[in-house]
Amino acid sequence: MTVHTVEYIRYRIPERQSAEFLAAYTRAAALLAAAPQCVDYELARCEEDFEHFVLRITWTSTEDHIEGFRKSELFPDFLAEIRPYISSIEEMRHYKPTTVRGTGAAVPTLYAWAGGAEAFARLTEAFYEKVLKDDVLAPVFEGLAPEHAAHVALWLGEVFGGPAAYSETQGGHGHMVTKHLGKNITEVQRRRWVNLLQDAADDAGLPTDAEFRSAFLAYAEWGTRLAVYFSGPDAVPPAEQPVPKWSWGAMPPYQP
Repeated sequence: MTVHTVEYIRYRIPERQSAEFLAAYTRAAALLAAAPQCVDYELARCEEDFEHFVLRITWTSTEDHIEGFRKSELFPDFLAEIRPYISSIEEMRHYKPTTVRGTGAAVPTLYAWAGGAEAFARLTEAFYEKVLKDDVLAPVFEGLAPEHAAHVALWLGEVFGGPAAYSETQGGHGHMVTKHLGKNITEVQRRRWVNLLQDAADDAGLPTDAEFRSAFLAYAEWGTRLAVYFSGPDAVPPAEQPVPKWSWGAMPPYQP
């Protein structure tokens, strides 16, 4: 879960030049899209004053931008497109995201869509009832603590956008990782875990719409594949990290 750098470039472009400016950045955008140091980008125009534009570029790091992109073969052509507008730049700085972030209520969280805490409690109850009867997974969970299912419900709830109950009572992502160290989880066990979780979601009455279930399954695949890695002999435990936040989209490529 890498923290990237966000560059903001603020322009003041006379309205008579705005069409040319947008055309130039449309061409320059193809070079950003080709740059391995660029995560994403967006050019926005002020509604109250059409002369103001803000370009947001997310870089893998400030160093990758300055030492990587600016010294790459892509940069001369990029600079040639935007050079006429450099004098119109009012700000050009790099920013690091803070922990103050979130989403509004316009798009419900997966947690809310699923039905909140009660839904995840039903899910884990149904899931571990299946697990303890399963010939593939029962040995992995032998001696399961009585509170295990409740802790996993808190974890999943937080992952899918609910309250930070797991972080507050158990710890962050690193704490969850330690639960898997040395267990040598196999691919067969991982796949069975995913399948039983989907069956438990049906039994618990979680939403069955395609959008929710695709995001739900995506997390199950992502999380269990990390679990296999961290349970193996060559695993390198990560530094302490917050609980991952899953939404309707997808995670970026993994970087240790």
